[in-house]
Amino acid sequence: MSERIEISGLSIDADLYQLIDREIAPNSGVDSIQFWQSFADINAALGPRNKALLATRDQIQQQLDVWHKAHVGAFNLDQYKDFLKEIGYLVPEGDSFQVTTDNVDDEVALIAGPQLVVPVDNARYALSAANARWYSLYDALYGTDIILEVQGCKKTAKYNPVRGQQVIRYVREFLDQAVPLAAGSHSYVTQYKVRSGKLIAVMGDGSETELGWRECFAGYRGEPESPSAILLKHNDLHLEIMIGEGLFIGQGDLANVYDVRIEAAITTIMDCEDSVAAVDAEDKIRVYRNWAGLMKGDLTATLMRGTETIQRSLNADSEFIAPNGDDLTVPGRSMMFVRNVGPHMFTDAVTCNGEEVAETFLDAMVTSLAAKHDLLGNSEFKNSQKGSIYIVKPKMHGPDEVALAVNLFEMVEQGLGLQKNTIKIGIMDEERRTTVNLKECIRAASERVVFINTGFLDRTGDEIHTSMEADAMIPKNEIKGSRWLLAYEDWNVDVGLEVGLSGHGQIGKGMWAAPDNMAAMMEQKISHPRAGANTAWVPSPIAGGLHAMHYHLVDVRARQNQLQACPRANLDDILTIPVLDGRQISEGNLIQELENNAQSILGYVVRWIDQGIGCSKVPDITDLDLMEDRATLRISSQHIANWLHHELTTKAQIRSVFEKMAEIVDRQNAHDPIYKSMAHNFESNIAFQAALDLVFKGRAVSNGYTETVLHDRRREAKAQIQR
Repeated sequence: MSERIEISGLSIDADLYQLIDREIAPNSGVDSIQFWQSFADINAALGPRNKALLATRDQIQQQLDVWHKAHVGAFNLDQYKDFLKEIGYLVPEGDSFQVTTDNVDDEVALIAGPQLVVPVDNARYALSAANARWYSLYDALYGTDIILEVQGCKKTAKYNPVRGQQVIRYVREFLDQAVPLAAGSHSYVTQYKVRSGKLIAVMGDGSETELGWRECFAGYRGEPESPSAILLKHNDLHLEIMIGEGLFIGQGDLANVYDVRIEAAITTIMDCEDSVAAVDAEDKIRVYRNWAGLMKGDLTATLMRGTETIQRSLNADSEFIAPNGDDLTVPGRSMMFVRNVGPHMFTDAVTCNGEEVAETFLDAMVTSLAAKHDLLGNSEFKNSQKGSIYIVKPKMHGPDEVALAVNLFEMVEQGLGLQKNTIKIGIMDEERRTTVNLKECIRAASERVVFINTGFLDRTGDEIHTSMEADAMIPKNEIKGSRWLLAYEDWNVDVGLEVGLSGHGQIGKGMWAAPDNMAAMMEQKISHPRAGANTAWVPSPIAGGLHAMHYHLVDVRARQNQLQACPRANLDDILTIPVLDGRQISEGNLIQELENNAQSILGYVVRWIDQGIGCSKVPDITDLDLMEDRATLRISSQHIANWLHHELTTKAQIRSVFEKMAEIVDRQNAHDPIYKSMAHNFESNIAFQAALDLVFKGRAVSNGYTETVLHDRRREAKAQIQR
């Protein structure tokens, strides 16, 4: 046990106290005494209410279990809805209203584009994401599977000019769609120049033309007759054509264009939650220190590239000359949110009367204090131009829990000397009771809300757990096309538009999970802006650059205007439980489902437990790398737990499958020098036992969350390492 500091009735980890006192509080206008007294006041006022709401979750789940057991084989949707209203699961929907959130940055309220989610405990990843506001389309296309490796187009470490030409052709065709010329194609331009505030393109035959939409010309660098960069703007997003014949690619280009950069990750969520493995004060300090470094602008990370040592820091803004000759500054960094943990999490980093405090309270106070440096101008870089702090709140169940979050933010503002509604809230629509009451959840935060989104994985995990007693669920892959899920995705957009979130915040869609499968992403993820979502999650800066093209091809604001004339998705569809309903699963399909789930669980858990990695690329059973975090773990563990509960499988069979899959996971990680094998060491291997716990305890744990098992087992592993 580390040393403790006793203050304001709290017992605080000494290192955490020093972090606040020496690194985060100075120059914030808040001292440590004021900070911890305010936190103590929050814990006293809101702690009992938070515990009561968590108890309500368990009570509702018990009532649901009893009802489903009593209606096996006799499910009636109307009776079910009446029951949900009776127990307070479905709350009455009030009159129409419009959100009134003000001081929202354009990146959140107006600009449609990709959103990164990155574990903030990893400084290198956090900086890479923050700097992913811009990305090279040439690099993104050259290094991915969008350009096929045929006819001499193979990816090579040394630049392959044949592949490069295919990249250039792809980008020019994109420019013709996004920012077309009045006549001809960007492919035949031999020179770009600026004349009388207009962009002029000189064609191969010597003729000149302008942009088809003159307003898309935003600026340039260099001399008007021979600019070094051309800045274009379409659908509120920028493109930069970079020109220079001295560079290798530019030498072979008709117009000496050596790259085209695209404005990519408009916003980034710096994550303290599902993608982070933070189980104690030591881990939380790393999380908080990195977030504070981002807000103060002094976070750095050192990495090796070959034999070269590189220090990464935040990018500066870019300077251009506007068409009218004025100076123009364009943001160089993604606008950052921070995602706090859910209300069900508790931490011993701070205790009160021997009890752990709600970790979400601590997150709100510390991350807001750190963000105050941005508001005060203590950094050379600006995150929020409008003086706002953006906090995403996950794992909330219904409007009462949203109301508690609003009260928490009110008390944080009072304690830190912030104006009312400085702290904006992002509502994760990832729990079933939030989905069906989404309008009332938004109403509870109507002065602060800037973000709602859908997340298939967590939402499905909660779908399974909520209806655990109803029946065995359909196979996991089939759920993606099920009636409730399709309605849920539409419902989120419909409700968001209905309450006026467009122009005040983001309506988001979930993650593309296959970071190495960009060709499929480009085919499928355009469905998100087409659905009216003005942001969607991407797994990497490369994916952000590629997905940004979709927002040039789809005018999301116009699409939202069209969708407002459509009726809201059907609640009955959302409440349709995805059960087998008497359908039989063959033994072969059963084993395949168990193996897929077990391999996914083990591949993620072994890194979480042994190495403290909360988010990473985990090979699936076919060796395809997929981005995994606790949300993927929740759905996989809940699915097996459901099939076990309904006797489609047995504990012995599950154990056998997990042992078989452990050998595969060991093989997939054989290249990792610090990886610890699970096979042949099952009883004493903490990671393997954690994976089994997640399934065998999956029905009993509240809401099917994985954190209890993961945290206990990770602490056990850390203690073993320290011995």
